[in-house]
Amino acid sequence: MGGTSAERDVSLASGLRVAEALRSRGHDVTAIDTARGPLSDADERMLLGRPVVQREPPSQAELRRVAKETLPQMQRVLPSLAQADIVFLGLHGGAGEDGTIQALLDLAGIPYTGSGHLASALAMDKDLSKHLFARGDVRTAEWVMALPEWASAKARDAREKMADVIDSLGLPVVVKPSKQGSTVGLSVVKEPENLAPAIAEAFQYDDEVMIERFIPGRELTVGILGEDALPVGEIIPKHEIYDYECKYQAGMAVEEFPAKISSTLTATVQELARRAFGALKLRGYARIDFRMTDAGEFFCLEANTLPGMTQTSLIPQAAAAAGISFPELCERIVRLALSASTARV
Repeated sequence: MGGTSAERDVSLASGLRVAEALRSRGHDVTAIDTARGPLSDADERMLLGRPVVQREPPSQAELRRVAKETLPQMQRVLPSLAQADIVFLGLHGGAGEDGTIQALLDLAGIPYTGSGHLASALAMDKDLSKHLFARGDVRTAEWVMALPEWASAKARDAREKMADVIDSLGLPVVVKPSKQGSTVGLSVVKEPENLAPAIAEAFQYDDEVMIERFIPGRELTVGILGEDALPVGEIIPKHEIYDYECKYQAGMAVEEFPAKISSTLTATVQELARRAFGALKLRGYARIDFRMTDAGEFFCLEANTLPGMTQTSLIPQAAAAAGISFPELCERIVRLALSASTARV
């Protein structure tokens, strides 16, 4: 848990809750922050006693500072990880969700929950994901990858290129880092003059930035657990989009499970979620997000290979709607990972 991405606080909240849940099922659990090492009981109590998920994500300066500790800490804990039956990955974003940690664990022969290193990397890269969704007959919004020079509208060429993007995609558009989560660095741009500042903001969080056609409609999410699609959920945020604050601050969004849509639409979006899951070669569990237009058309937004497991997170709510308690959900994720590990031996 923890890690060094902009979703560090969310990851700590997820990891602590998962640890409690697995302990309640009789498992021996050690909590490890990949940036700071194993957490003591006192550390866990301290973190649980404060609002772990802050109103704003950690600053880039703070993330760079803790990032320097990741490799030394992982080197220290790898011998103990090798003795574990399974590593439960409660990391979000960055090295935790982009396949880096997964590749390290694969190299060391240590089994872990969720998707493998290649699938994790594919899902984290929104540009590559969209290409694979299209190949898998999963519709997604049109998009363009921004160039760094577009962050400044001073150059005539940059202005012309952005004008071409607006002509192609229309307004509004969504500008976001290509390899981030939790809507960190994301903006909805409605006026041409706001495009360059939004691109500049997104480039603070990633070296690649996507400009995507905004799809008006309802936001739906489908959890995949093994081979099963969980009940569809609908997210109704207080803000225009389901941003960082709406995701992790209680009362900032209404989340309905199951979503109030017809059985036909439910079956359709669940099938699309399974296709997206397969297109990216995911395994274990994931959350696939969609927009549904008034005409009942679905557009896949993204796949989350390590979705949040906090008290307000969506996969636990979807599981609860299917009659699966949070501790049972965590244990199922562990058992899926153990089965996958056995199959690969």
